[in-house]
Amino acid sequence: MIDRRTFGKVVGLATGATVASLAGLEQAASAARKAAPPSPAVTTGPHPSFGSLKQVKAGLLNIGYAEAGPARGPVVICLHGWPYDIHSFVDVAPQLAARGYRVIVPYLRGHGTTRFLSAKTFRNAQQSAIALDILALMDALRIDQAVLAGFDWGSRTADIIAALWPERCKALVSVSGYLITNLEANLAPLPPKAEYAWWYQYYFATDRGRQAMEDRDKRNGLARLVWDTVSPTWDFDDATFERTAAAFDNPDYAAIVLHNYRWRLSLAAGERRYDAVERRLQARPHIKVPTITLDAELDPFTAAPGDGSAYREMFTGAYEHRTLKGIGHNLPQEAPTAFAQAVVDADRL
Repeated sequence: MIDRRTFGKVVGLATGATVASLAGLEQAASAARKAAPPSPAVTTGPHPSFGSLKQVKAGLLNIGYAEAGPARGPVVICLHGWPYDIHSFVDVAPQLAARGYRVIVPYLRGHGTTRFLSAKTFRNAQQSAIALDILALMDALRIDQAVLAGFDWGSRTADIIAALWPERCKALVSVSGYLITNLEANLAPLPPKAEYAWWYQYYFATDRGRQAMEDRDKRNGLARLVWDTVSPTWDFDDATFERTAAAFDNPDYAAIVLHNYRWRLSLAAGERRYDAVERRLQARPHIKVPTITLDAELDPFTAAPGDGSAYREMFTGAYEHRTLKGIGHNLPQEAPTAFAQAVVDADRL
């Protein structure tokens, strides 16, 4: 899930029924506002699919990804979070593809069909490692520059690339704003209500949490509980959850998730190979690329006061902020049209 510091001042393809909503996208593009209108939660109906997935060797990984849209179109890379997978964008991708974008939706390390190339590679999930995975993916696919759009782990990853490698990021859509982790700041306690929302983070720091994540039934039950609590108005069904939960069967899933949260709390070490990048990130680099940030009104991790002001100073280029009413944490799957529109509008800033 998203960085703890977002509670206070920030420190740290298929076709589908959704294509029918594209007429509204054109009108919204000409009338883009800093606060988006209320967006009703979307109930997943016919369970659309990405169809056949692709695989490519990139850096330390063989990355599985979905692709939609014209091969020569401008590229959008959509990045998922935890406990989610590529299907957070299953209704976003066809909308963007219909607008002429080439949409790439990769499984992050430890998820779905993405695999490590070597059994000897440390199962590291510190923020710089995941960001470098996506740069390696872009290199492998010969993508010089892309619009990056994500939520949760995906927002953090996109933020890092936008901040440190702006030449690779044409524009940015970041749910929850600036999520680059500052390890020193993360050592300080948050208000009790904020800490309560992060219960699973502390569970993962224990051996009980490790055992639960290694047990398929227990980890799926935990993920389902998170879905229910952080997206209180999202009317998803069992098939929608199970479609995503299949991505948790990756043999490295438990190790990656546990390391990610333990590393953020300085309870697990990273790797020296990433030290130089992490030093740059600990300096809280500003993001200069054109950006639209999105906050979900009902997401318990949305930074107070929920208007983007908590992290506004970290974005120094062309910028808009939108708050989506009645939406929870899994914003692109709950409000796919609003997310797709943000991508289109960010690309035009």
